[in-house]
Amino acid sequence: MAIDDAAPDLITKTCTVLGGRTFVGRSLVSRLLQLGNWIVRIADSAPSLRLESGEENSILSDAIISGRASFVQVDVREKRQIFQAIRGSAVVFFMDSLDSRDHDFYLNYMWIVQGAKNVIKACKECNVEKLIYNSSADVVCGGGQSVQNGDESLHCSGKLGDVLSELKAQAESLVLFSNGSGELLTCALRPSNIFGPGDPYLVPFLVERAKSVWAKFIVGNGENMSDFTYVENVAHAHICAELALHSGNNCVAGKAFFITNLEPLKYWEFISLILEGLGYERPKIRVPVKLIWFLVAVDTFIQEKLKRQRNKNSQLHPALVKQISSTRTFNCSNAQQSIGYSPIVNLEEGVALTIESFSQLAEDSPYLKSQDLSQPSKAEKLLGNGKVAEMLLWRDQKKTFTCALSVLLLFHWIFVSGRTFISSTALLLLLLLVIIFIRSILSSSTRFGYNFAPSAKFEVSESVIKYVFVSLASLWNTSVVPSLKLLAQGNDFNHFLKVFSSVYVFKMLLSFSPTLLIGLGLLFMFTSLYVYEQYEDQANRLEKATMVGMEKLKVSLMRSSPVSLQLFLRQYCIPAHDGAS
Repeated sequence: MAIDDAAPDLITKTCTVLGGRTFVGRSLVSRLLQLGNWIVRIADSAPSLRLESGEENSILSDAIISGRASFVQVDVREKRQIFQAIRGSAVVFFMDSLDSRDHDFYLNYMWIVQGAKNVIKACKECNVEKLIYNSSADVVCGGGQSVQNGDESLHCSGKLGDVLSELKAQAESLVLFSNGSGELLTCALRPSNIFGPGDPYLVPFLVERAKSVWAKFIVGNGENMSDFTYVENVAHAHICAELALHSGNNCVAGKAFFITNLEPLKYWEFISLILEGLGYERPKIRVPVKLIWFLVAVDTFIQEKLKRQRNKNSQLHPALVKQISSTRTFNCSNAQQSIGYSPIVNLEEGVALTIESFSQLAEDSPYLKSQDLSQPSKAEKLLGNGKVAEMLLWRDQKKTFTCALSVLLLFHWIFVSGRTFISSTALLLLLLLVIIFIRSILSSSTRFGYNFAPSAKFEVSESVIKYVFVSLASLWNTSVVPSLKLLAQGNDFNHFLKVFSSVYVFKMLLSFSPTLLIGLGLLFMFTSLYVYEQYEDQANRLEKATMVGMEKLKVSLMRSSPVSLQLFLRQYCIPAHDGAS
């Protein structure tokens, strides 16, 4: 956007953007410079102003050269640094500069709450006229409480289940309470789910999630609505609030306002738009919230036991699970009427700009790689790259779920119902006969104004029968017969151990209940290969490490065994090159 041609005739004012290099702060600084009537001090905890790619020849770089923008390093925990940054400013826009979520409670408190106290005191002593605080909608629904069309009558909860939201609520209350103290006028803005180019939280979290085992899952029923706010709209709202305070609007000073794009959308539809735009698969499988809570608790416990360093941006925790499965929509009519806010970028355009800015993340999209049919996974190859593979690897979730449900009902009918196998089968055949008979009557009748499809042909083609028997014969000739030949020759002790172990395991399984074995087999069939495909690389590395370990164990046994046993092992178990080593 070009600077307004009338800018030289406007009254130039000085403002300070505390947290000017944060996500929202950058957008606000750019917006203020575009207006042309602001001298902007960028105050941030960063040691220096480093222009990122895309900012070298931007309005910010030009403003720094011309003196319309300057940078000051500020730690909001240090009052002296705040005084130096805001002295002479008419307006202070206060963005929390704590962009990391890896800090402890004390550090969070000092940055957010104590920082707000220091900023308020500095504004009073420096005779700053207006203080506008960038708060969050989480101050009334942090931790995941459902809010539907909520307005400013909602009060900040005492316990939000989220430390950052609770501290943010405290800072907001301090800012609003300080309104009218001296000549200082204050207000707070509560944007919901900010997104846009340069987003350090939402989009990176979604991409990390898309690369994990959670990629296909929708938490809850997927119908929960949410409000989202494009980052430029948040910056625009701050400027609208400043104009309203400057005009002396009594409905603004000391008040908080919700800011959104005014386009509520299903949360998981928004997620899908971002992920599909970056080349990742749309989440499809709905999972109950309580089940996800349990899985997250188990996953957290395992990670803590293994003492792994986790990526906090991609980590699921109970409060976040609740948040992404709850409705969070807000009424912005007060912001529209009191400060004159209206979105300048609609949701569709904002999503498109966001996807374009994160296009580099699409290059590593595992979903795009999985669409390369020339490189099927090992699990897919094992299942023959056919319909069975598509079914067991959940390529089409609806078909697989339907098949799994049908198999489960059949298993219950035959094995769990308490009837004998013969009686269950007989009842099932009777039921099929009744269904076929009724369908044949309906198919030849047009009663009630309906035309039914003709009866199915219960035929099995010759080619199908031939294919089945040829496959069985091929399996016998390529697997069973060579194995029997090796056993008959008696030269491969390793092969003998494999066959003996397999038969022994099979014999042990026969001692268990057939119903239990079949049930576990069905569960294994519909879950294990899918899970294996998700962690195929890790499984391959584990397999290689196991093989190397076994080889080292063999060599170690050779060296520590008696000479006679070494000769036997060298002849039947250990290959010649291993023994030589």
